[in-house]
Amino acid sequence: MPDSSNPGFASTSRVTDRAAPPDNPADTQPAAGLAAGAGRYRIDWWRYRRTLWFAGWLMARIFAWELVLRRVLGEGTVGRGRSGRMRRWARDFRGMAVAMGGVMIKLGQFISSRMDILPPEVIQELASLQDEVPGVPFDVIRARLEEELGPVDERFDWLDPAPTAAASLGQAHRARLPDGTRVVVKVQRPGIGTLVHTDLKALEVVARWLMRIPLIRRRANVPALLDEFSAVLWEELNYCQEADHAEAFAELFARDGGIYIPRLYRELSTPRVVTLEDVTAIKITDYAAIAAAGIARRDVARRLIATYLWMVFVKRFFHADPHPGNLFVYPLPPDTAAPVGHHANGTPLLGRPFYLIFVDFGMAGHLTPEIAEGLRETLIALTTRDARRLVESYQRLGILLPGADLDRIEQASRAAFDRVWGMNMAQISGLSFSEITSLGREFSDLLFSLPFQVPQDFLYLMRAVGILFGMCTGLDPDFDPWREVLPFVMTLVAEDGDALPAVMGFGFRPRDLLRPETLRALLTAEHVESALETGLDVALRTAQLPALADSVLRRADRGEITVRVAPTPESQHEARQLSAAVHRLAGAVLFTGLAVTSAILYSAGEHTLSLVGLGLAGLVFLRVLLSGLSS
Repeated sequence: MPDSSNPGFASTSRVTDRAAPPDNPADTQPAAGLAAGAGRYRIDWWRYRRTLWFAGWLMARIFAWELVLRRVLGEGTVGRGRSGRMRRWARDFRGMAVAMGGVMIKLGQFISSRMDILPPEVIQELASLQDEVPGVPFDVIRARLEEELGPVDERFDWLDPAPTAAASLGQAHRARLPDGTRVVVKVQRPGIGTLVHTDLKALEVVARWLMRIPLIRRRANVPALLDEFSAVLWEELNYCQEADHAEAFAELFARDGGIYIPRLYRELSTPRVVTLEDVTAIKITDYAAIAAAGIARRDVARRLIATYLWMVFVKRFFHADPHPGNLFVYPLPPDTAAPVGHHANGTPLLGRPFYLIFVDFGMAGHLTPEIAEGLRETLIALTTRDARRLVESYQRLGILLPGADLDRIEQASRAAFDRVWGMNMAQISGLSFSEITSLGREFSDLLFSLPFQVPQDFLYLMRAVGILFGMCTGLDPDFDPWREVLPFVMTLVAEDGDALPAVMGFGFRPRDLLRPETLRALLTAEHVESALETGLDVALRTAQLPALADSVLRRADRGEITVRVAPTPESQHEARQLSAAVHRLAGAVLFTGLAVTSAILYSAGEHTLSLVGLGLAGLVFLRVLLSGLSS
């Protein structure tokens, strides 16, 4: 924990005499991609072959279970052991990543942060990668510091031999300057250039493997994505770039009372060493310590998401590596004045005031004005439930394949809005399997065609968003993305006349917009809350009628109106029986064909192929038999 004598922690006031940051702190970045290490670093061929072997073996197992055996044995049989298999695969990857370090650690840290979409068994196996990176011996680190900064004893009054953090590319040690200031010195790992170059060359081969799969080839230029990843990774190896980012973020948040950026010591920073103020506090995933400090976890989640909305949509410059090791929470005195004790929209905190601290600025994302505008359109469309506008924003961002059925995607978006709008992340994750499969069956044509592609420019933004939603869900299991994004969208649509009617009711269910907690924040007299909510609900429903009528008429004119008939339990049972009979018949035909083919091969002397065919025929027979018993 930082002491109160550290710069910035003595009081809640922030530096305000620095020049305001530019709208986009860095529009140009040096290009470095897959070829950056060529000629500069050698390839560790043992490491190269091990990476390819692991990737190939993992892909083979996934292909065998999820594509081959699932079709032969059925989803029920394969699904029963899926949790255990995923845990074993995640454990295998964790062991390989810890042993090898480098790029594999970064990949594992990203996966372990996706608790919003990945099963708990994978998260649990990979979570330790945040703290499990093996350290470099101190004598090696000291030699590197001597090489970069000169005599260590002259530069530092004290240097802790034990690392405070061991990251994938560097290692951090606490130190004290001659004037007593506490700092953290981050030193690049010796030989890391060779490791990164080797890993990227191996992943280049894996990318070519993936491009042989038509489903992936149509939707993502994997080599281009890898090249973008490589460019940022090589930039991260240049600590001068990280120092520039640290200063840019300090300027960015100079007037934000709730965010703290550590001070950079430029005179103690080189391309392989960077020295920052020691601001280590409560790790953002240490939920027990956050609660013990009196800080509300929901406040932390809200400040985190609000900060990123501002960085992405207003400044187009964002911290691209928000994993739990790079974010801390520092409690402040309970009587701390505003704005630190309030959220960005002015509402008071639920718990104790705090700083949200960012460290490690090696990875920063920059968005072009075109991408930022497209993302703005997407956010407004999602918040206002405007399916047509959402599809148009997809087109602007380039995430739709040429020839995609726009009307069908709009219908699917509207159906998804109807199913999940207003739900928090826990409710969305808890949707029943039948609800998900029902939506899948309704739009099975889109599932088979998958008219989406992955733009190269989105690589780090998608990574950051994925990590953020995972952390917010961990901080607040009831995290409601709609509620948290709405205040920010209201500021965006104030400049957009087309979106404003939707936010005010055209496209919103009033009970979603006029929630009790929102009214409590807006009203000073709570006794009028119920009456006002009822009156506004009626008014908004009345105002919606013209817009709803217009929407229905336009959809009818395009032939989009559909009639849904709910089957009776008896008809559903008969349909299931008929489907089971058809499956048994298909299985019997397949069994007969395999058996006859195997007999012909055996008589022709192809005994090995015959035995394989008989084995498959046996599996099909067992499947038909089990299907008959279950029905």
